Amino acid sequence: MKEETDNGASMKGLIAAIQFITIFPFGKSAPFDPKKMVPFFPAVGLLLGILVAVFDQAALRLWSPPVAALLDVILLIIMTGAFHLDGLGDTADGLLGQRSKEAALAIMKDSCLGTMGLVAIVCGLAIKWVGIMGLENHRSLLLIIIPAYARGGMIFGIQYLEYGRPGGGTGLDFFKEKMGISAFWGLLLLLILSLFLGWRAMLLNAGFAAIIAIILFYYKRRVGCITGDMLGAMAEVTESGLFLLISMGGV
Repeated sequence: MKEETDNGASMKGLIAAIQFITIFPFGKSAPFDPKKMVPFFPAVGLLLGILVAVFDQAALRLWSPPVAALLDVILLIIMTGAFHLDGLGDTADGLLGQRSKEAALAIMKDSCLGTMGLVAIVCGLAIKWVGIMGLENHRSLLLIIIPAYARGGMIFGIQYLEYGRPGGGTGLDFFKEKMGISAFWGLLLLLILSLFLGWRAMLLNAGFAAIIAIILFYYKRRVGCITGDMLGAMAEVTESGLFLLISMGGV
């Protein structure tokens, strides 16, 4: 009976994570329970990656690699409803400048997109495009696991930084109680999958660790906290950075 209850709770957590991160109306509306939802972020990333990899193989049969890569990027945007891109734009508007913490957080709360936000989005998408375009070996596997790493990286922000809007905000519920080490089980699955890349697994995982560490350090030093927008920015920066890194020199 307990096992059935645990399985049911896990399925609800997965469904809630899919509904939160993607536009897919998967199943009935699941209860919003961040503690059960967050560990499934990498799994949702895998789902997105699988769909992109399948689409990519079809696109390569119809168009050149640059066009297929562009369509892959557009598909990711559509499937996530530009959810993370919105966070990237707001975060860039708030943090990229000599503003106080209070001013930066206020700007990020504003729904209007500024110049820095637009530049960050364009640059991020361009980097992602050229990164995917440069993939050669293990192309499909990389298209599957890199989106998963990007979504899994947000767990570190939730776990190790304080929420910047204690009075309320879209991400407040994720920070009400700290999660245990079990929240990172999805990343262990990604680590295992990455071993099929051979020696490039070391490059991918070292790059992931470095990108996440740099982002957390910057957030901590710049404003000493994190918000929902900044979590979205983490996902976008990690995804673009990993695609660019792993395509370096056609490795």
